Amino acid sequence: MDDVLEDTKIDDAAGTEEELFFNRIAEQERKMYAIALSYLRSEADALEAVQEASCRAWIKRRKLKHPEAMSSWLIRIVINCCMDELRRRKRSFPTDRIEEREAGEMQSNERIDLERAFERMKPKYRHAVMLKYYQGMTAAEIARVLHKPEGTIKTWLREGLKKLKHEL
Repeated sequence: MDDVLEDTKIDDAAGTEEELFFNRIAEQERKMYAIALSYLRSEADALEAVQEASCRAWIKRRKLKHPEAMSSWLIRIVINCCMDELRRRKRSFPTDRIEEREAGEMQSNERIDLERAFERMKPKYRHAVMLKYYQGMTAAEIARVLHKPEGTIKTWLREGLKKLKHEL
């Protein structure tokens, strides 16, 4: 009987931990989705990236040493999921690009040019610029997410904007 009670306590504790963890993820879900959408440009892909990031976060939850850093930790995981998807897209046949070209008349030329310029940027610059201008994050917040000094982020922002200006 004691074994049954002990197993029940363990199950309750595990359920509570999972519930708390996913409640904290739910608080960040909108931001995670917005970041994924800015990288992947597709609602379905962005939702999938958020789901994948949530699963990865649950699996790696023990590696999070400071719970107060959970927001930046989750953003980093979302960015990694997006980058994995973008790399996968490069390896596969781009049939969806044909459809995009057909629908291209509906988009402005400036937006297309901007997206192409982002694709040609180094990832470090792209990450910094997207987080700053698409998500409104400060240099200090971006530094926490990317695990880099704030000065480095400011340099990446400056260089990223310079590259965008040159491309456009």
